[in-house]
Amino acid sequence: MAAREGSLEAPTRHPVDWRNPEYYDEAKAFAELERVFDICHGCRRCVSLCGSFPTLFDLVDESSSGEVDGVAKADYWKVVDHCYLCDLCYMTKCPYVPPHEWNLDFPHTMLRAKAIKFRNGGVSRRDSLLASTDVHGKLAGIPVVVQAANAINHTKPARAALEKVMHVDRDAWLPDLATRKFRSGAGKSEQFPVKDGAKTPGKVAIFATCYINYNEPGIGHDLLAVLRHNEIPYELVHKERCCGMPKLEIGDLDSVNRAKEANIPVLAKYAKEGYAILSAVPSCTLMFKQELPLMYPDEPDVQAVKEAMWDPFEYLAARQRDGLLKTEFPQPLGKVSYHVPCHGRVQNIGRKTEELLKLIPQTSVQTVERCSGHAGTYGVKKHGHAMAMKIGKPLFRKMADHPQGGLPDYISSDCPLGGHHIEQGFEVNQLGEPRLAHPLTLLRKAYGLS
Repeated sequence: MAAREGSLEAPTRHPVDWRNPEYYDEAKAFAELERVFDICHGCRRCVSLCGSFPTLFDLVDESSSGEVDGVAKADYWKVVDHCYLCDLCYMTKCPYVPPHEWNLDFPHTMLRAKAIKFRNGGVSRRDSLLASTDVHGKLAGIPVVVQAANAINHTKPARAALEKVMHVDRDAWLPDLATRKFRSGAGKSEQFPVKDGAKTPGKVAIFATCYINYNEPGIGHDLLAVLRHNEIPYELVHKERCCGMPKLEIGDLDSVNRAKEANIPVLAKYAKEGYAILSAVPSCTLMFKQELPLMYPDEPDVQAVKEAMWDPFEYLAARQRDGLLKTEFPQPLGKVSYHVPCHGRVQNIGRKTEELLKLIPQTSVQTVERCSGHAGTYGVKKHGHAMAMKIGKPLFRKMADHPQGGLPDYISSDCPLGGHHIEQGFEVNQLGEPRLAHPLTLLRKAYGLS
């Protein structure tokens, strides 16, 4: 297909027509895959983003015709399986996204294929279990279980067995279970006078997320400390389920729907009462800001939650512009290499974390916008871990070379999983051992809060 100029208009997104029976028509889906692959093959601009594009281009180049029509349809799944729905191709690279006449949406075409694969029984039980974060989380806080699970994480023979049974790569970093869940130790609320700003609601509802609740509650406590320091009243969402992103990534849209049915009525109440809803994991925030609104474009409550959902640093930066954020930072951080995660970039909020970290005196922030490669469960699976480390290697090297000279004092990412993946990349590539700290942890430290 001959190349054309891309559209100069801002990208737009069509709703995901997942409840239409034709969405699961494999023949029609494969026709769309072939059309999209043909455009991508003629452009090749996204070759460095993830494993999907080099896999596609190798299939084309090695085919009998040297074109997409020479690729066996069964091999399309190899391309689909390497897509982890980061959305970077759509938001940062592709010149043919809507409103361009070619109407190309690579991630949501992959999502359709994943949904068909899941409905046809092509996703293993182990992959479904790996994406069931609420199930894992029920084990957190149980002392004997936590000790046993965490021991498995750090024991080579146990990891070898886990790789055999669950296809979790024995070398991939895995999060420990928390000895106490975030929601159990956070308290219900903190009351201060509500100070609405021109840009910000003056009260906050916290959507804890599975990861913060079950794995790294300290990040959640850092957020609460920052809110208390700035006298922002908050409360934890009174009940929640997984946002649904892990299930979306494997095409289990019925499970996504069940999570939505549990979460949206609760969150919509907070939205209608004027709360800013904060989630400290970018993928979870994106789920409510983008994916669910596109799956349910006609449901007012879903759209209300979309408008009320904030990334924490997006909210804090807006609070600062309202003149309502404290900006006295007694503790410098030195050299920081900060990574903008993919699901933060595609929210189109700008570099809000960088914006706040640069307010801290005697702190030099290097910001790197490149995929870490982790991508949720993809980066820990046997078939994805090596590729995830390969994708992240340029990022690891860039973050290790701080402009102020030498290693940074801290490496940081808004995505907790991405941060640990970067830390592992430093270790594997022998780049040094700077401290890993989430940006909320760094902000709390800069405030001098205990």
